[in-house]
Amino acid sequence: MLAFCMCAPTEGVWAQACGELVTIQTHGSSTTAVSIGMPSAPQDGQMALVLLPGGPGYLALDANGCARKLQGNSLVRSRDLFHRAGFVTALVDAPSDHRGEDGLGGFRISSQHAEDIGKVIAAMRARTKTAVWLVGTSRGAISAANAASRLTGPAAPDGPVLTSPVTSGRVAGFKPWVAQTVFSVRLDAIRVPVLVVAHAADKCIRTPPSLAGSIVARTNGAREQTVTVTGGPGSKSAQVSVEACEGSSPHGFIGQEAAVAAGIIRFVRGGRY
Repeated sequence: MLAFCMCAPTEGVWAQACGELVTIQTHGSSTTAVSIGMPSAPQDGQMALVLLPGGPGYLALDANGCARKLQGNSLVRSRDLFHRAGFVTALVDAPSDHRGEDGLGGFRISSQHAEDIGKVIAAMRARTKTAVWLVGTSRGAISAANAASRLTGPAAPDGPVLTSPVTSGRVAGFKPWVAQTVFSVRLDAIRVPVLVVAHAADKCIRTPPSLAGSIVARTNGAREQTVTVTGGPGSKSAQVSVEACEGSSPHGFIGQEAAVAAGIIRFVRGGRY
């Protein structure tokens, strides 16, 4: 059973609110904060997107549903683009017991994490009465793939969108979970539509664009597409490194957010990117 805390913002701050803050009871005694954003204006074909950021996954959502951390993440930056297209969004924070330095860390491939995401999906489906898709970026793509491979029924997504997915881990590193990638989950169990979006100039050491196509080679999606974005202001900068995994780079589709969001919207609505 889901438990919600409808946390209304203080008087006079609706104009500054990023979304309605909702708290969901998740695994064990943990809670997970979710910021629900509504379309700028009602439109036909409304759908819901559950947004899973990368890095540690800890957004530190405030009472107005705004992220105090990971503000440069591509999904955080692109959220209003989805609202303008008529989509409802649910920006998911890290659960209350995964807010340390590692954040979600190795938890991203666990069954508990998938079940937590499933509770968000089920809540959004009940609330919106519409299709609910997952969009995960970078390490968030691991979470999205994990959930899509495990969940069934009302808790299952209508499909995952994986942007700049982590496909290259570091085996025998200081932190074992750094070896985890989207290939650490049962991709063959995914049978819903799948979209993978990478950038040709992505120099993040964990997300080589050359491996993006290997994802749909392993999934069994009803509809699949891999897209490699080119160009943009950062396409000729940086060498392969961890620093290149920041959002203000091709890894985060900097300067190309509108085009990428439009492509995701077309695919989610049943077309091609």
